[in-house]
Amino acid sequence: MFAIAASTVTSWGLYVLLPIFIAFLFFIMWDISKTSDAGRAGTFWIFLALGAGSVGFILKIVMEVAFKKWLI
Repeated sequence: MFAIAASTVTSWGLYVLLPIFIAFLFFIMWDISKTSDAGRAGTFWIFLALGAGSVGFILKIVMEVAFKKWLI
């Protein structure tokens, strides 16, 4: 019915939908820190522990773009 290439679905999912999901996860972390009265130190540790995977994914994308642009 719809002719959408697999690469189009992959790129939309990877570069559009996944960052939206990551932003939603950061909102959830902020909400957890506010509802649990974590304070400054607790909020820091929540974002550090739970946000490390998201930051790693973002750095991976940046490194891929940099390597494509400058090395190849």
